[in-house]
Amino acid sequence: MSLPELKHILLVEDDPDIQMVATLALETIGSFKVDVCSSGIEALETTQDITPDLILLDVMMPNMDGPQTLEALQARPETAQIPVIFMTAKVQTHEVKSYQALGAIEVIAKPFDPMTLADSIREIWKQHHTT
Repeated sequence: MSLPELKHILLVEDDPDIQMVATLALETIGSFKVDVCSSGIEALETTQDITPDLILLDVMMPNMDGPQTLEALQARPETAQIPVIFMTAKVQTHEVKSYQALGAIEVIAKPFDPMTLADSIREIWKQHHTT
């Protein structure tokens, strides 16, 4: 099975500084197309119009948090198969396991290294499609 190409990432993050750093890292270093949403609700609206290859999802957001957003995405046939990676400062083993139990393919710890973010995502993508 050949590895599908990862080109388009939807970043769902409520912090404008993290949005800027992650977008810059993914577009400039990773050469990805990045769309940014500031909330889970916005992500659900956006994914009605676009279908990213991958969703990077913040865990802690107001109104609709990451796990609630993931659950809503999984409930819709058009977004249920899009791989989701959580980004969070909460990365204790039991927390990571609970995010994976929800359906996230991996968890990236915040703060992340902008210089290695794209490579980390590519590695997770590869692992996800080869296991």
